[in-house]
Amino acid sequence: MKTQTVSEYNQVIALCKELFKKKTVDYGTAWRVLRLPSITDQIFIKAQRIRSIQEKGTQRVQDPVQDEFIGIINYCLIALIQMGLENDERLELGYEELEPMYDKWVDATRGLLENKNHDYGEAWRDMRVSSMTDLILMKLYRVKQIEDNSGKTLASEGVDANYQDMINYSIFCLIKLKEQADV
Repeated sequence: MKTQTVSEYNQVIALCKELFKKKTVDYGTAWRVLRLPSITDQIFIKAQRIRSIQEKGTQRVQDPVQDEFIGIINYCLIALIQMGLENDERLELGYEELEPMYDKWVDATRGLLENKNHDYGEAWRDMRVSSMTDLILMKLYRVKQIEDNSGKTLASEGVDANYQDMINYSIFCLIKLKEQADV
């Protein structure tokens, strides 16, 4: 895989991880009270806001769209971590305990990206941010359906793979938005 993509990916993740760390210090792990469908809905709200702004071409709340993509990445990682803590009743976890879990899912998701980029030849670089936003929303609708089916699938990948795809699409969007801003 291109060294540029790995470098850009790592820059985005470093930004996301730093925000995750700061919010963990500020709020603790209040997200532990959320069931997986509630996390999915939180991601949905962020993706829907991005699409709404893309369609309208304007926004009234001046929070940058980039912040929503960062939120999608971190909430997807929270969902993946939460899945791993399914039988853990604790509401509070320290950052030092969460960090290896965060890193584990980032590494696995980056590996998925590397494999898909090998096969697809970095096709994402020729896609529109709006198309990737639509793909994130499609993945969310898939996750919601799987959740409504009690996590059972007949021929499809599970929710974890969909969360990972949403992370990667969001990272691609952030890379493309930075490129557009630098022009």
